[in-house]
Amino acid sequence: MQKIVKIALIAIGLIGAVLWFMLPERDMPADEAAQSGAMNAMFIITYILLGVAVVVSVLFTLKNLFSNPQGLKKTLFVVGGFVLVVIVSYILSSGTDVAPEFMAMSDEGTVKNIGMGLNVFFILTIIAVASLIIPAVKNMFSK
Repeated sequence: MQKIVKIALIAIGLIGAVLWFMLPERDMPADEAAQSGAMNAMFIITYILLGVAVVVSVLFTLKNLFSNPQGLKKTLFVVGGFVLVVIVSYILSSGTDVAPEFMAMSDEGTVKNIGMGLNVFFILTIIAVASLIIPAVKNMFSK
């Protein structure tokens, strides 16, 4: 299996090198360069490699997660906590935090979702900073 992967990576590398030399010249207009077959082929290879990387990483993560019941329990607690933070953030966002002239660009639901995202960011940042500071303070006073 490892030999097959090495051969596939070498082949993809060679194809990429050939396509690199087939790319349009620098002085070619952007609209013509975008229609280049070499550029499109490089994008296709990139998307395929990205898809393979995502699928493999998700599969190995799930395999390791389900092989360790203690890890699965911790993961479910973390996911539950994240869902709780999202729910609290959605409740806290009002949807009217935007000036009236900007409200014409979008609806209240979109503004509420953006506010929720900001609230999630702020809450998770506070949790991250607190999880760094609290143990450090405990160590300072325990010694």
